[in-house]
Amino acid sequence: MATEKPVTPTEEQLEILEYNFCKVNKHPDSTTLCLIAAETGLSEEQTLKWFKQRLAQWRKSEGLPSESGSVRD
Repeated sequence: MATEKPVTPTEEQLEILEYNFCKVNKHPDSTTLCLIAAETGLSEEQTLKWFKQRLAQWRKSEGLPSESGSVRD
């Protein structure tokens, strides 16, 4: 069974993802995630995965646990 090959976002896609992460919402709802995915040309799954990884990276840089539901920005 073939697994989906990881996709590395282009520089333009990363700019859109970073903008939305930093300026709009670190925790996008499903509608916002769908809009971001459409804007970047990535799938919703790829976009969600990017946000989860980026949130964990952000939490680590802030000295927070990588997974936490109680601390919201």
